[in-house]
Amino acid sequence: MTDTPRAPFPQRLRDGYRAFLDQRFALEQSRYRALAEGGQKPRVLLIGCCDSRVSPEAIFDMGPGELFVVRNVANLVPPYAPNDDFHGTSAALEFAVMGLRVEHIVVMGHAQCGGVRAYAENEADPYMRPLSPGDFIGSWMRLIAPAADTIGKPDAATPDYVERLARQSVKQSLANLRSFPCVRTLEERGRLSLHGAYFGVMDGRLLVLDETSGEFSDIAA
Repeated sequence: MTDTPRAPFPQRLRDGYRAFLDQRFALEQSRYRALAEGGQKPRVLLIGCCDSRVSPEAIFDMGPGELFVVRNVANLVPPYAPNDDFHGTSAALEFAVMGLRVEHIVVMGHAQCGGVRAYAENEADPYMRPLSPGDFIGSWMRLIAPAADTIGKPDAATPDYVERLARQSVKQSLANLRSFPCVRTLEERGRLSLHGAYFGVMDGRLLVLDETSGEFSDIAA
């Protein structure tokens, strides 16, 4: 312990909690009580980016207990690799599939993803190297490499290339999901469905992947 003064809990969070307590919780108290007593039974696992602009609960207008969410940098799913490393995303995936028995898994990418852009810049300019090779982020973003290999290395990290890479990364994450035996088996038995999606931060459009054609299309069109 040190004598360094500690900052108070953020005022914006205090205000937001009071608003939640007075409004939403007051209206849905019986639902929260039922969830506390009966446990959660979400049908959908959504794997999304931790970017503050793409809250899945807000985008899909979900209430408490409806959506099981895993968020990480660039909404990546690592391949199946059972070893002694720490696997936060894989552990959450296993819990959702084997414990909660979700029926759908959605991998949702998004436009203007900082993680994808940093990877593209890192590959396009060997002198820039925005991704640290140190503790965590550089190693994590290497998961995008197979997607980048599919569409080709960029001469420059143009907005068009970054968007194409972000969408290809969703496809790669779906492939990685199928490397998990529990996912592959349940999908083959028709008890689990996998989906790719892509959210436009600026225009609010949600694109859904057709894995047969490989194309994303506007779900609201």
